[in-house]
Amino acid sequence: MQVTLSETDRQELKRWESAHRTPQQVAQRCRIILAAAKGGQDKDIAGSMQINYKTVALWRQRFCSEGPDCLWEVAIGRGRKPQLTSEKIEKVIHATLQTRPTGATHWSCRTMAEKQGVSKATINRIWQSHGLQPHRIKQFKLSRDPKFLEKLTDVVGLYLNPPEKALVLCVEEKSQIQALDRTQPGLPLKKGRCGTVTHDYKRNGTTCLFAAL
Repeated sequence: MQVTLSETDRQELKRWESAHRTPQQVAQRCRIILAAAKGGQDKDIAGSMQINYKTVALWRQRFCSEGPDCLWEVAIGRGRKPQLTSEKIEKVIHATLQTRPTGATHWSCRTMAEKQGVSKATINRIWQSHGLQPHRIKQFKLSRDPKFLEKLTDVVGLYLNPPEKALVLCVEEKSQIQALDRTQPGLPLKKGRCGTVTHDYKRNGTTCLFAAL
């Protein structure tokens, strides 16, 4: 059974393996998976680590079927308790659907992981299993202007066939500063459905100047 690691999982396993507070048995399991991901065979890995090859085969199989979090599992009543509980999963889902990070438009795996105290790989698996994609949105814009199509044709026509020596000026926002408030409310993110937003922001008086019109 071939072990394939994403770059996120690879970095996470390396961090666990080298952390001082990681239990030795968990660090050993991380080394097994890292070696297996490089193409090592069970007996070769077992020989280099001086452990039973059946142990290598067991954790190779479990990792492929359950993912990185299984490496932390220990016998009931001993060692570190499992990190991921149903309560934690509910907190992650609630925070994803009902809150936003300060100064940003949506949660990322990194910011949510820092907020919830779990790994980025764990957040990614929770989102995937519940059909959540905070980074994806659908844009919309509804205009009540009865002359909207006429104005749209004028603007598009200006770009497609501008008059000679036409000049268009545009006042743009400052670089590295993003407007966050949209001109119309959108629909929130739900399981299996992207959130929706208008394509434009509240500019507080800043508008594009189509001087050639």
